[in-house]
Amino acid sequence: MTLDEMTVGSYGVILKVHCEKSFRRRLLDMGLTPKTKIMVRKVAPMGDPIEVFLRGYELTLRKEDARCIVVEERDGVL
Repeated sequence: MTLDEMTVGSYGVILKVHCEKSFRRRLLDMGLTPKTKIMVRKVAPMGDPIEVFLRGYELTLRKEDARCIVVEERDGVL
């Protein structure tokens, strides 16, 4: 499942970031690295952008960018 498919309030763990090399580097620099716990906090009314919580901060991503991040959905809290 990809990050854009997760519902509001759901938790997961990042498995893989697969996209263009330069953009992948930017996502990794923002903390979106494999084995990182992540939670979807909000989704805009039209579905784009998505606000996520990871590593103690909130990050807003476009839905297109969230599609590059493969996650495993899990129960529980961060």
